[in-house]
Amino acid sequence: MEYDVVIVGGGPSGLSTAIRLKQLAAEKGQEISVCLLEKGSEIGAHILSGAVLEPRTLNELIPDWKEKGAPLNTPAKKDRFLLLTETESIQLPTPPQMHNEGNYIISLGNFCRWLGQQAEEYGVEIYPGFAAAEVLYHADGSVKGVATGNVGTGKDGEEEGEPGIELWAKQTIFAEGCRGSLTKTLFERFKLRDGADPQTYGIGIKELWEVKPELHEPGKITHTAGWPMDPKTYGGSFLYHLENNQVVVGFVVGLDYQNPYLSPYEEFQRFKTHPAIKGVFEGGRRLSYGARAISEGGLQSIPKLTFPGGVLVGDTAGFLNVPKIKGTHTAMKSGMLAAEAVFEALAAAAEGQAIEATAYTDKFKQSWLHDELHSVRNIRPAFRWGLWPAMIYSAIDTYLFRGKAPWTLRHKHHDHECLKPKDECSPINYPKPDGVLTFDRLSSVFISNTNHSEDQPPHLKLKDATVPIRINLEKYDAPEQRYCPAGVYEIVGRDEGQPRLQINAQNCVHCKTCDIKDPTQNINWVTPEGGGGPNYPNM
Repeated sequence: MEYDVVIVGGGPSGLSTAIRLKQLAAEKGQEISVCLLEKGSEIGAHILSGAVLEPRTLNELIPDWKEKGAPLNTPAKKDRFLLLTETESIQLPTPPQMHNEGNYIISLGNFCRWLGQQAEEYGVEIYPGFAAAEVLYHADGSVKGVATGNVGTGKDGEEEGEPGIELWAKQTIFAEGCRGSLTKTLFERFKLRDGADPQTYGIGIKELWEVKPELHEPGKITHTAGWPMDPKTYGGSFLYHLENNQVVVGFVVGLDYQNPYLSPYEEFQRFKTHPAIKGVFEGGRRLSYGARAISEGGLQSIPKLTFPGGVLVGDTAGFLNVPKIKGTHTAMKSGMLAAEAVFEALAAAAEGQAIEATAYTDKFKQSWLHDELHSVRNIRPAFRWGLWPAMIYSAIDTYLFRGKAPWTLRHKHHDHECLKPKDECSPINYPKPDGVLTFDRLSSVFISNTNHSEDQPPHLKLKDATVPIRINLEKYDAPEQRYCPAGVYEIVGRDEGQPRLQINAQNCVHCKTCDIKDPTQNINWVTPEGGGGPNYPNM
């Protein structure tokens, strides 16, 4: 199948790219064929975020979004920023980046479903349930398009299955989200990360609750720092009151943490027991659960955005504004800028010419998006000094220099290099779940509606099958048991003296944490069959 543009990923950046391309074609009276692939069973199935939406980009992209029924139903009304100790909470002034006046608490999944409808009305062809599994190349090395994975292949390869589909395009937009499996291969092939700082990541874990009406305050926003994180570990929480007596609660842990015994999932469960937090859930009911990694490196870690035949947009490139705790408006803006550059490049290119939409980089550097990321570039790297020094520095950078400090702090290490050996760290004694406020992993995965065909080849690949026991267990006490928020990785057979790693791939919620944090980089996350994974409602 041949198109002018193929887009990989149906999140906010991919959908915004598609919509803007079609808008430009309509403005110029031209035709442009646009196809979008989404590995989830539907648009929004794999989308998870806090989420508080800053509508700046939406106003640019679809100015009449209110008339068109965009699901922005809960205006932000009240901001709180708390510093937690184990038993107390201290309300601090809300940092200016975290002021949410004019913003909306939303379900990002439902917002993407709405964006998908707008894209289809413009004539974008959207194919959910199709996972792009391979990048295709021309003889000259430029990107030709992508191929979807085979369907029905047996677990051990004994059944061949139906071959995937090749989608050829003049330009391929990679909007895979954090740690895209195809984007990783593009980084290597085109040296896109040369000159950029290492990307640093966080793992965000989230639950959706229905709470008692008397405990519900629509529009209320709470963020916390401090407990249960130790002062050297980056992390914090969010608690947002949506409509319909629903509250979302989540916790983010920076994946540059050092203690191999730390479990982001257990830290999240423990956080909910804090006296300042637990009351809102009294008599409530947990509705859904999910997790995903986010790119936290900011401006310093953004790779080269263009290459012959394609571009990178959204969180796969790393446009998140970390101090704002927002990435949707930035992802959407990157998609709009890419669409404008791609449209211009397609119009100017000779037939058969390999196209690189280099104007995208220039448009980014001249945009408010670049200015916004530049002004907060030093906040996240300051946290390597610990919580208190980072908060003091952040105040100086924000209030004194107003984001224009004459220096740029660097990210110096990859997250997988940060774990200390187990002998240098102490185990963490996490309380057992009570099944009312705190829960185990498997019951959580159950309400994420995660499903994979058990007959398909595993999508979690080990480069060397001996490494999990020979190195990870021996040196780090198998941290994959703890950093995975879905119970995918288990060490079995220890009591018999024959330990081995068991991979429960059917539990995978596609957060990509294992691909990022594995200390030996032995785990490679690739796309499973299309339609597999979580099916998030209202997340």
